[in-house]
Amino acid sequence: MNCPALITFRPGTWIALADSPSLTLAHFRASLLAEIGNGARVASFFGQPGGEALDLFAILANDVRGELGLLRTSIGKSYPALTPDCPQLHLFERELAEQFGVRPEGHPWLKPVRFHNHWVDTADLWGRAAGEHPLAGEMNFYRVEGEEAHEVAVGPVHAGVIEPGHFRFQCHGEEVMHLEISLGFQHRGIEQLLVGGPHPATIYQLETVAGDTTVGHTTAYCRLLECLAGTTVSARAEAIREIALELERLANHVGDIGALAGDVGFLPTASFCGRLRGDYLNLTAELCGSRFGRGLVRPGGVPCALDKTLVATLRQRLETLEPQTRGALELCFDRPSVLARFEGVGRVAAADAEALGLVGVAARACGLSRDARANFPGGRSKGHFELPLLETEGDVFARGNVRRREVYAAHKLLNRALRQLPEDHGNVPLGNLAPAALAVSICEGWRGEIVHTAITDGKGRIARYKIVDPSFHNWSGLAMSLRGEQISDFPLCNKSFNLSYCGFDL
Repeated sequence: MNCPALITFRPGTWIALADSPSLTLAHFRASLLAEIGNGARVASFFGQPGGEALDLFAILANDVRGELGLLRTSIGKSYPALTPDCPQLHLFERELAEQFGVRPEGHPWLKPVRFHNHWVDTADLWGRAAGEHPLAGEMNFYRVEGEEAHEVAVGPVHAGVIEPGHFRFQCHGEEVMHLEISLGFQHRGIEQLLVGGPHPATIYQLETVAGDTTVGHTTAYCRLLECLAGTTVSARAEAIREIALELERLANHVGDIGALAGDVGFLPTASFCGRLRGDYLNLTAELCGSRFGRGLVRPGGVPCALDKTLVATLRQRLETLEPQTRGALELCFDRPSVLARFEGVGRVAAADAEALGLVGVAARACGLSRDARANFPGGRSKGHFELPLLETEGDVFARGNVRRREVYAAHKLLNRALRQLPEDHGNVPLGNLAPAALAVSICEGWRGEIVHTAITDGKGRIARYKIVDPSFHNWSGLAMSLRGEQISDFPLCNKSFNLSYCGFDL
């Protein structure tokens, strides 16, 4: 990143807002597009009211250099949309419009993202009376017209225990020509709740951003606060966080592979993985009393004590679970009838993945080397994480195989972490947060890159908190994976991504 307008930094350091120049909109646009053209991508993009104008911040990530970049500008009630030239911004710009009532002129498909009570009155934006806002799911959908075209609507209420989301398919016979996804039914206003904090309730709110990624989001939050406070946690606390992250990764990847097997009727792996997922969740419960890691990660360290007896128990159980897991997964991926359903289904081209800014499993299945553990290492992963082999086909098989390889890699990481657990322990008191500053934290959750950004006010309180769950990037990838596929392949494609509704809805 060599643009003079760009401020470069690394996760774990903060920037004084006074040192961040506000560019003209034209300079901001040219600089952002130049950086994207040179291999950077948008990790976060958000607004913050600044008097009469809206301050606009872009956080760019350069995976090769392991650097973050900050660009800043101010906009009024409208500005020329960036999405036509940078598709990965399409949801970010819709979010800006919904939250602050600004209009990105020329945006190809401007509509609400979450249908919440807006931060400002945006009635004019949606063509409504003052104070009126669209109800959840109330929006225009893209339609394919023609005698032989038909439309299939699914959700937001689904069969079984599943979060709400609406899917609108445009079909010709069984072939899907277009899928549009409408979410926002679980919006809780988490980002607004965090303003003025840290509050006593903040950590509990962060644990519910995406319940299956509790450890990932709380780790990102705690690293962010520790950065702003200049606090360095103990090596042992970092190691325990790493252990918890990998247990969370194991439980979810094993469960997802089992769900994929179940979707194609291969019951042996589906049954085995259902039980194994529970075993991995129980190991997290051994650490902190919660199968989903609640109460495990706190600013300044971890409250749980990982004594020698528990270390021995975890190592013994992992030693038993590893061959059982490997056997269940290999049983699935060695079966020709299963591979026939996985291979070539739900393909996302690498160019599309790049343009949409996909991250995590979805990106690595398309050959994109995006993993914060390797590119933006934090804690004890610095310098010793080897990214498992990538897939290139971008299909259901590729996404499943990336998960399988990450399961094996997680076992290696856990074995090493438990063998080399540092002796020092104890939480570090969290000091005051740096005033008038911006900091970014990146953590590789099991779905992919989690990005938290905080801006503090002059008293060191949180003035703006921005969360980007990997699902925010990747739902568009799921929509692309259905183009030209059979509508009956939707459950399989959906499971291969397994994205979070609440992590998107916030």
